[in-house]
Amino acid sequence: MKRLFRILLILPVLYLFIMPVWILSLTNTRLCSNIMVSIADSSEYHFVTKRQLSNIVMYSDGRVLGQPVRDVSAFDIENRINVLRELKVAEVYMSIDGTLHVYADQRNPVMRVIPDEGGDFFVDEDGVVMRKRNLYTPRLHVVGGNITISQAMLNGISILDTAIKNSILKDIFQLVVYTSNKSFWSAQIDQIYVDGDNEIDLIPRVGNHLIHLGTIENYEGKLRNLAAFYEKVLPEVGWNKYSLINLEFKDQIVCRKR
Repeated sequence: MKRLFRILLILPVLYLFIMPVWILSLTNTRLCSNIMVSIADSSEYHFVTKRQLSNIVMYSDGRVLGQPVRDVSAFDIENRINVLRELKVAEVYMSIDGTLHVYADQRNPVMRVIPDEGGDFFVDEDGVVMRKRNLYTPRLHVVGGNITISQAMLNGISILDTAIKNSILKDIFQLVVYTSNKSFWSAQIDQIYVDGDNEIDLIPRVGNHLIHLGTIENYEGKLRNLAAFYEKVLPEVGWNKYSLINLEFKDQIVCRKR
């Protein structure tokens, strides 16, 4: 009876040790028969496509389809895909049925940056800069003017990182996040321009005027004053009466007539 009891205890332990080895052996000898690519939020953003990711897999060292699973390096393929700055994360793994799974999560852009010195970029919610590589352009605040995209930014260091010194983009990012979360300002502010003195101009969608914000200091108060001006003054005098609305001075608005 004791011997039977011991056998019954040993069998589950042997099962736990033997089954993983058997499954691994079975998987390694199986051929890679399929590639499954999934992109999160692919209907909202189109920075990368399933075909693009499939091509990276297919043109990895050696053939993938038809190869034994043990000869397909998911780690190497994942590293190749992670080179794409447009992706926040990429994961590659092989399932027991011989399917190579590729999962990618695209970055969430918050603004488009077109510096005077040239180039076209997106900045995501984490402050990571990525080049605009295709024709797809989501509707975002467009930032232009006296802006420098450094090599450190292009290498993946966030504009919010302490390693990025004195970047006007940090101020612009702060402003864009604020306006994006306010339905009125998100709809009203179309473009943001940085002049040669690193001061900020806003170009609205409604009204044929320029808004001079000045520095980022007290930008929330400045925008509150502008909102009151929009509500109480412009409906009386007309939206096209002024060519410039200057918010840079504390607690006052200075306008230039057209």
